[in-house]
Amino acid sequence: MAAVPRALFVDPDLAGRASEDGPLPIGEGQTISQPLVVALMAQALELRPDDRVLEVGAGSGYAAAVLARLAARVDAVEVREALAHRAADNLAAAGVENVAVHAADGTGGWPPDAPYDAISVAAGAAGVPHALLDQLAPGGRLVMPLGRRPERQRLIMVRRAEDGEDHVEDLGIPVRFVPLVSPKD
Repeated sequence: MAAVPRALFVDPDLAGRASEDGPLPIGEGQTISQPLVVALMAQALELRPDDRVLEVGAGSGYAAAVLARLAARVDAVEVREALAHRAADNLAAAGVENVAVHAADGTGGWPPDAPYDAISVAAGAAGVPHALLDQLAPGGRLVMPLGRRPERQRLIMVRRAEDGEDHVEDLGIPVRFVPLVSPKD
């Protein structure tokens, strides 16, 4: 976490608050997650150096930069085009080269490079989108906030067994994320 300068991923006006362990606005009605939650999600993914990761909800690119330090490659998907461009610019400024940012509907994942060893979803939903499960490799892990209302979300992990069976675990961590949205909504 210390290797990724969070100040590069927030608006310059908020750079002085980048070391705070709390969410900060990044525009478009979105926030950069608090560092503790980014760390907990990255830890839960049990990343290995050769893993390929899908991040849904790239935001400012901060979590993708953290994941990129732990994995071989990250595909980050952001539904808001302006944020996707900003995330790509922030990652380039931070010298992160193993992340590709895609402006696309994250509920559909990123099929061109699937399957993924790990999927991190930085937005809450009532259920795990089937398209994301379809892109999870055998032995893969998916971590996301689940809950219909932000004040009732909890982090869950879906672990795909080698035989393709999914096992869901409530990680017991209450969180509060923006909703997972699709342009179709």
